[in-house]
Formats: sequence, structure tokens, C-alpha cells
Amino acid sequence: LEAAVADYGVSIFRGERDDIIKRFRDAMAAFDFDAVVQVDGDDPLTEPQYMNLTMERLLSDPELGIAWSEGLPLGVNCKSFTREALETVYRHYRAGQNDTGFIYYFTKTNLVKKAVVPPVSEEHIFEDARLTLDYDVDLEVFRRIFEALDRDGDVAQLAEVIDFLKTHPDVAAINADLSESYWQRTSEKVNLTYVDRGGEIRNIDA
Repeated sequence: LEAAVADYGVSIFRGERDDIIKRFRDAMAAFDFDAVVQVDGDDPLTEPQYMNLTMERLLSDPELGIAWSEGLPLGVNCKSFTREALETVYRHYRAGQNDTGFIYYFTKTNLVKKAVVPPVSEEHIFEDARLTLDYDVDLEVFRRIFEALDRDGDVAQLAEVIDFLKTHPDVAAINADLSESYWQRTSEKVNLTYVDRGGEIRNIDA
């Protein structure tokens, strides 16, 4: 993956494998970033429009620490957060494995001020769609989407992807039954603790 990314001329930072909070902190320090958009590598259809919208929302209010999109299909949403917010989380979190659910330190605590960016179009909403890559059947869904919509020099927009899935329910059904087990697995793997502003140690529920 590193070699493939390097071919694009993109800067690379490699840090902690399991402690995502520390990895982000070290990366932001290395590049001296004031804010970042966080997109997971297993979500290749994360929508750029919402990357812009979350960052614009974040920068519109100097008190905000994080802004994230919500209400889009699983695997399409993204988050933007500031270095200041990350430093706050870093001071309060309990170091350890947080590769699953690390963003909950931002979204499910009162450590930073937060904001949600909802869908801007009904065409972006499809609750039954699963657009994240964890299993072989997820890969098959992506293959079907890219085979149908991939065009040289032109990237399919989210509305096109959603329309394709709605008009091809057989494709959407390939991995639809995984959502419940996915969230169950996430809940079981999340083991996050932090020290609140009053000095109390608290757990974060998925």
C-alpha cells in the first residue's frame, strides 16, 4: 500500500499500529497540520463533497473540535477534526489499543465541541447500503459498482452509486445481511477508557 501511494507523490507517515490516537497525533505533528479529514482505507467510496462540508463546518466555528457527516451509507461518512481537539483527547485518553472506535473519544465524550453534517440530498440516503470493505462479499459489491460506473477520467458521484444500488437490489443484497454482525463485532471490540474533565475514569460504549 505504501508503494502504491508513493507512486502518486503523496507524503506518507507510519506510526503506531493499534493506538490510532497516538498515530494521528504524531502524524499531525510531523506535518504541522492544524486540521485533517479522516477517511478510512477500507472506505473507498467516501464522498469528497462531505470531506469539504465537514471541514468547512469545522473551520466556520473556532470552538469546534470535530465535525462529521451522518446519515449516509456505512462507509461513505467522514470526519474532520482539529489538532487542538486531538491534543485534548490525547491528554485524556488511556493509551492502548483503539484501532476500533477511536473516533468515539471525540464523538461520544464531552472532551471537545462537536457538530454533525447531515445529508444534503435525499439522493445520498440509502440505509440498506453497505459500502465498507471488510469481507469478500463487500469486495464483490465494489466490483459490481466499479464495473458499472467507472469511466476513464470521471469518478462516479455518490448519487449515482446510490441510484445504481437502488435500481439493482440484487447487488445491494450481496452484503446487506452483514450490517448487524458488523456492529455487533464493533461493539465487542471497543474497549476505550478516558479520564473526564473531573478526573474520573470512564468507559465509552460503542
